Amino acid sequence: MLPPRARAGIVGANGSGKSSLFAALRGELLPDRGDIEMPAGWSIAHVAQETPAVDRPAIDYVIDGDPELRRAEAAMAAADGSGSGEEIALAHEQFAALDGYSARARAGTLLSGLGFSAEEHERAVREFSGGWRMRLNLAQALMRRSDLLLLDEPTNHLDIDAIVWLEQWLANYPGTLLTISHDREFLDAVASSIVSFENTSLVLHSGDFTSYERARAERFARDQSLAARQGREVARLQSFIDRFRAQATKARQAQSRMKALARMELIAPAHVADAIQFEFREAGAAPDPAITLESVTAGYGDAPVLRGVDLTIGAGSRIGLIGANGAGKTTLIKLLAGLLEPLSGERREGRNLAIGYFAQHQLEQLRPDDAPLEHLQRAAPTAREQALRDHLGQFGFGGDAAFQKVGTMSGGEQSRLVLATLIWLRPNLLLLDEPTNHLDMDTREALTMALQGFEGAVVLVSHDRHLLRTTAEDLIVVGHGVARVFDGDLDDYRAEVVASRSASNEPGGAARRAERRAEAEQRIRNQRGRRSLVDRLARIEARLADLTRERSQVDERLADSTLYQPSARETLQSTLERSTMLQQAIEKAETDWFDCQQALESTD
Repeated sequence: MLPPRARAGIVGANGSGKSSLFAALRGELLPDRGDIEMPAGWSIAHVAQETPAVDRPAIDYVIDGDPELRRAEAAMAAADGSGSGEEIALAHEQFAALDGYSARARAGTLLSGLGFSAEEHERAVREFSGGWRMRLNLAQALMRRSDLLLLDEPTNHLDIDAIVWLEQWLANYPGTLLTISHDREFLDAVASSIVSFENTSLVLHSGDFTSYERARAERFARDQSLAARQGREVARLQSFIDRFRAQATKARQAQSRMKALARMELIAPAHVADAIQFEFREAGAAPDPAITLESVTAGYGDAPVLRGVDLTIGAGSRIGLIGANGAGKTTLIKLLAGLLEPLSGERREGRNLAIGYFAQHQLEQLRPDDAPLEHLQRAAPTAREQALRDHLGQFGFGGDAAFQKVGTMSGGEQSRLVLATLIWLRPNLLLLDEPTNHLDMDTREALTMALQGFEGAVVLVSHDRHLLRTTAEDLIVVGHGVARVFDGDLDDYRAEVVASRSASNEPGGAARRAERRAEAEQRIRNQRGRRSLVDRLARIEARLADLTRERSQVDERLADSTLYQPSARETLQSTLERSTMLQQAIEKAETDWFDCQQALESTD
């Protein structure tokens, strides 16, 4: 039972029934038993799973989400054609009551908030890719005037910028909200209660997801203790029955204990059903640096997406790439993976680099008629079958599941298979492009824990802020054709996104945006200049150390008395010349170091 204007997050493992619950609420799935009650006449909005490939402009497609408005619009057109002043006045009054005159502006706000540029508002729906069409469906659902809003994984196709906007929009939604999500930070932002699927039952918890998770952990610990205690009692009763059931003098007591055992309601040991737990196999030491990009321009054909990228991935780097979808995050990660050649500039790999690359397109490359074991055997043809099966078992493919055809699997299961294959190959650099899409919360948590134990370098693209917070130590914002180091954390980035949107909505917003962009570009140039100085200073220090080390060796040779024998005159001469040259080189390096240090201090 939920009160009006409830904000409920729906959680549970994949396949537990979350989408079936939504289908039942929409009347598309009738209950076998019981009743579903809600106020008569309530309007329900939900996100359509299919998008027709039509020529209709995106903004008109979004407005179609309000059928009541469209009916009023048609009535107004019919009244205008009738010539009746009374009908015309009535139709226009009804249209105005539905905020019809602001409908296009409201639809434009929804599209802009979800990441569509102003030019894309008039583009035909059929021209958008699958992920962007799902955004159109989401905008259409938000456009509908509704009493109950059902959102099934609304953040799956959104970047962080769009998620932040959606959280703000939902905060002002006047109806009742139910949202299925595996994104814990999104649930914390929008949900005031959690409905969890537990052993085919629905359990309501007050509070956000964090408080629900804390209470669940405490309950699991308590249940485990009770289960252990009850297990000891069951063993004691069973031992008595086994010992005395055949003895006439004890038969009645044994029968009594058998009845007590039958009546006892067993407490299941607390655990997450089918929990996935895995870790990365030990890999060889990563080179340092692993990858270096110098003044790289990258793109497709003659169309650059990124310009002037300077980036060094160290052996222990933990980098999160953030920014709007389409800004170039995938382009950058493909460049790092070596799948995209620079249009200009240089990409260098360290020696013995082993890249593990996860991307959504890899799911499409899985063979639908093959089983997980066959996929892993192709990646590791010399490995023992039992070792491969043990490895697959960590990812939920134990027993017969190792022989299930991939074509019958869910998206989450296919993602786990790609991860299992990648981890088997022992990479020392992980490039992960949206690895949590399709994964349920338990598997996301398992991936988070595994990445924390991974000793190599990681570059991660993800809209899952919890994964970014726990994995990435540095953030790089990709946008406006550049990749810039972000001086702050995800909370700072969220504040920047909110401030940017506020500025764009103010009078003179375009000028403010241009000013902010110019300031950001100047910061990027300053950061790039500072980074160049830091790199130069490091090179000078390394050269100074080498020169000083060699001069010490030369001084040791000059201290050797045998070097001053007549027969060693030429060796002495060349050693003295080398000593003089080293002294001059050291003095120049020290001067360069001092100048570079002063330049670096002036940038603070």
